[in-house]
Amino acid sequence: MYLEIVTPEAVVFKADVDAVKVPGHDGEFQMLNNHAPIVSTLVEGEVKIQLAASNKELDDELSEDFRKDSSNSNILYYTIKGGVLEMKDNKAIILAD
Repeated sequence: MYLEIVTPEAVVFKADVDAVKVPGHDGEFQMLNNHAPIVSTLVEGEVKIQLAASNKELDDELSEDFRKDSSNSNILYYTIKGGVLEMKDNKAIILAD
């Protein structure tokens, strides 16, 4: 599936991913490929991104706001203060604060 993370300043992430876990208002939840359409508010926390195998070259493009998992180079974390998520047709867009 395709993930975009958009902040008021810029689009900070756009790539194919295998999974994304977000801090929803009623708790964390994860979305995989072909997830049902959803719109949800997000609270302060970390977005956990599992990169697709084809995205090894993203390292050069990522800002220092992203943190890599020390035990798995395919996992990234991005801290948000809140926002909104929309998932539809295998495309997830996070509008983050």
